[in-house]
Formats: sequence, structure tokens, C-alpha cells
Amino acid sequence: MNIQIFGTVKCFDTKKTERFFKERKIPYHFRNLAEKGISPGELDSIKRVYTVEDLIDTEGKRYRERNLKFMTHDIETELLNDPLLFKTPIVRNGKEVTLGYQPDIWKKWSDQD
Repeated sequence: MNIQIFGTVKCFDTKKTERFFKERKIPYHFRNLAEKGISPGELDSIKRVYTVEDLIDTEGKRYRERNLKFMTHDIETELLNDPLLFKTPIVRNGKEVTLGYQPDIWKKWSDQD
């Protein structure tokens, strides 16, 4: 397994996700979206599973702060320019991707190895 967790250190679900993998001694790489965003190539691989409409957190603080609800914008461009707009956590295992806290799916990944 090659686990990548994209999230923020303040996100409760991201913390739960990290704990899930730590408890099972599954190594992972954590990417803090507050420090480094997602590259266009990484976004393309995530978009194979989720639409950009699924990925943007329209209920989040950052979305409200930027008043995006009232503006016309390209979602993909906004996500690439402001990674704090992503719903988190995003967990990648090779070509497989989950959005949010999805322990049942992660258990299946670990059972495959």
C-alpha cells in the first residue's frame, strides 16, 4: 500500500484518518494542504473517482470567507489555487481514492495486501 493523506492538521476527520492508519501500523504520507496544495496531475488522478463539484467544500469556512457562493468561478482553478477549499481528508492508495472518513474502504485496501 502507498497511502497518501491530504488534509489539514486542524481537521477532525483528517486526525481520525491518521489514527486509523497508525493503529494498524500502515505507513502513510501526510500532505498538509495549508502548506502545500495538490498538483494538477494529482487532481487529475483524484478526478477519475470524484468530480470537482464533489471535492470543493461548499460548507467550509474558506468557501464562506471568499464569498464563492455568490461568485461565478471555475471550481478546478479555485481548488488548485486555494487548497483549503478541498473537502478533507482525501486518501489515495495508488489509483484508488476516498473522500472523507471511509474506514470500511480502507480496511478492504489493507485486506488486499
